[in-house]
Amino acid sequence: MLNIVRTFRSTGSSFAVLLLLLSVAIVIVSVGKADSQNSVKGAAQQDVFDFDVVGDGRHDDTVGLQQWLDAGRPGMVLPKGEYKISKPLVIELDKVGVTSIVGDGTARIVMAGAGPAIRLIGTHEGTASPKTVKFNVWLNQRMPIIQGIEIVGAHEEADGIEALKTMQLTISQVAIRNTRHAIHLVERNRNVIIANCHLYQNRGAGVFLDDVDLHQINISASHISYNQGGGVISKGGGVRNLHISGSDLEANVQNVLIDSAGSAWGTAEVSITGCTLQHSEGENSANVRFIGATPHGEPCWGLVSIANNILSDVETNIDIRQARDVSIVGNTIGSGYKYNLRVEDSMNVVVGANVLARNPPYRDRETCDNAVLFKNCDGGTITGLHIRETLRADAGLMLEKCRRFHVTGCTVLDCENAGLKLTDLEECEIHDNMVLSADEAAKDWQPIIVTGGRKNRIER
Repeated sequence: MLNIVRTFRSTGSSFAVLLLLLSVAIVIVSVGKADSQNSVKGAAQQDVFDFDVVGDGRHDDTVGLQQWLDAGRPGMVLPKGEYKISKPLVIELDKVGVTSIVGDGTARIVMAGAGPAIRLIGTHEGTASPKTVKFNVWLNQRMPIIQGIEIVGAHEEADGIEALKTMQLTISQVAIRNTRHAIHLVERNRNVIIANCHLYQNRGAGVFLDDVDLHQINISASHISYNQGGGVISKGGGVRNLHISGSDLEANVQNVLIDSAGSAWGTAEVSITGCTLQHSEGENSANVRFIGATPHGEPCWGLVSIANNILSDVETNIDIRQARDVSIVGNTIGSGYKYNLRVEDSMNVVVGANVLARNPPYRDRETCDNAVLFKNCDGGTITGLHIRETLRADAGLMLEKCRRFHVTGCTVLDCENAGLKLTDLEECEIHDNMVLSADEAAKDWQPIIVTGGRKNRIER
């Protein structure tokens, strides 16, 4: 092309002719590039069917899909279809290299055997710090992606996705239903993102952190509902930086359960923000339940922030035990069958402005007590709470065997038996609160009930 330009310059040919030739050349290059891209895309799709994969929902596609994965292809693209498998599709990342399984939302994997439909196995033994990540992890294992597919269980022990020792696992736009656990993280995983997913009607958990050493997991913009074993469940392990945001968790027996009891260090650095958590029936149901680790006889970890959520319709809306450094602020909380908020055996707890009431459209007067309880806690600030219509419980706000609590600026209205009940407190200041009843002349109603205690300043 450069020679053509020089020729036209030397002969004084029309500049318009030169532009025409340049335009033709650009078109040829563009068409060639598009053909190349389409050829690559077509080859990726055709590769799946080259391995005796049918995708008709009847043929067992396990062997063909596994052979495709073992071949280390650049990324599995699943076209529209139903891919029945009877064994887990195992991805050993260090052997096959950087991997993805993606679809456009029209591909369904039916797991007709026991175990996970997709099992990802990495070798990362380090932390999230860059200096601990080995070269082979960056080369072969970084950011495995599962995207744009549906996984359906057709076996009582079928799971959705399982991950072991992965780095930067990213699961997005995935629907998983009728499995045991939808997403199962085991042993060690680092920097996991779960976003824009639908984890629905599974027999176990929606997301299960199973005694896992995991640093930094973000769960966002997802629907996690009707999972019999819970919504987001973390048991044991040593998890740091668990963030749940902008998600809807409904009708899981426990929508969020973080249980570190018995573990050496447990889960800490937890943020639950901007979610809707509600509708869980049954004994011991909760929207957020945090149980911290106590290896030295006192709360060891916490750093928990619960902010700007809507929580309702469970036995206990927020249940905090054995935690330290907890902030609960800006939430709308209602219709707790027993408790809207319960905090026990914890320290350094700050509870700011929250609404704790009831939800009349749910006709909850006969079923919801809506109590607020702090018990056996050391160090707390409670300010700006708005508590209304606590029924059957001893009082709207109850503090029992707590030390060094400061309660001020709260509004406690129309609670059935009393506004505040304070039992065996030590070095607490409780003052400048509005405590009123619609029927203050009622025989049994009292604004404040005080029993025992020492070195307290208590006023209405």
